[in-house]
Amino acid sequence: MKLILAVVQDQDSNRLSNALVDNNFRATKLATTGGFLKSGNTTFMIGTEDIRVEKALQIIKDNCKSRDQMVAPVSPMGGNADSYVPFPVEVEVGGATVFVLPVEQFHHF
Repeated sequence: MKLILAVVQDQDSNRLSNALVDNNFRATKLATTGGFLKSGNTTFMIGTEDIRVEKALQIIKDNCKSRDQMVAPVSPMGGNADSYVPFPVEVEVGGATVFVLPVEQFHHF
């Protein structure tokens, strides 16, 4: 048995959730916040048999696309922020960060 942790952008969350349900995967959704952009993410916890891991990964890949987004950089720490004029920069967001972990025991009460 494996535990899949998938951190996805909020924009992809509903689409991924529906696709997982359509393919008979059970998942727990947690609201999380990313460190770099301080934007909302959703972390999915998916427990599945070893033979279904590749199917789950393909569903995640198919439903979580990266995209470019303009963001305003955070003002620098220290120094004079009065003269700091933030210019938006384009960064790649989205996609999914996925961890597959072995499960030693599983209990459902």
